[in-house]
Amino acid sequence: MAGRALLFAIDIGNTSIAAGVYDGDTLVATMRIATDQENLPDEYGMLLLSLLQSRAIDPRAITAVALSSTVPTLVPTFVEVARIYFHVDALVVGTGVRTGVRVRVDNPREVGADRILHAVAALAKYPPPIIVVDIGTALVFDIVSREGDYLGGAIAPGIGIASQALFARAAMLRRVSIERPDHVIGRNTVHAMQSGIFYGYVEMVQGMVRRFKAEIGEDATVIATGGYASVLASEVDSFDAVEEQLNLEGLRRVWEANR
Repeated sequence: MAGRALLFAIDIGNTSIAAGVYDGDTLVATMRIATDQENLPDEYGMLLLSLLQSRAIDPRAITAVALSSTVPTLVPTFVEVARIYFHVDALVVGTGVRTGVRVRVDNPREVGADRILHAVAALAKYPPPIIVVDIGTALVFDIVSREGDYLGGAIAPGIGIASQALFARAAMLRRVSIERPDHVIGRNTVHAMQSGIFYGYVEMVQGMVRRFKAEIGEDATVIATGGYASVLASEVDSFDAVEEQLNLEGLRRVWEANR
């Protein structure tokens, strides 16, 4: 893809970093790496260069970088990566950056950039009111009003965090994969844990969605995103859509708004 002007969108999460390359409004490549706060700019820079080249993308074609992060200590690291390896000043989503979404919460500065990106991307594609369910490191619900305003939401421990706590604190319980078991009644320890984890989170999601709809409208559009969205999607009947790259799309749209 040499010769084209490409946007590199990078969303830094607590557990993993999702990145995507946009050619105009088309997402042409995605990649995901583990979040490590100890990594230096050169380590991340070389890793990203290698990943781009593995996807037949010439790093010299990257002409813009947009960043969002739930890990504040990594923001300056990736700003330096953008400057050294792509020779651009990165757009960092935060205070002072135009998003086009009004934030109606007690303290807008407390709202993570990823949550605003959910609203930006969802509003571009779906009619409000909207409920975004981010099933990742944390289980996050983001609410957009009928007028298109970001209202806040709810945050609970994510399915991965809860599972790790169970494995770590219960000596008799060993680690199991998070997947849909054949029956709710587990007839052995592994199936019992899988049932509790999987169906427990299914019911939490559905119950919270029901409560949110009671406040903002039964016609609310429900969008699932995050690393575990596809795992639960087959069982959660309240999802209207699964958008695994919602944050990357939000980054692209915010970058467009701030050009």
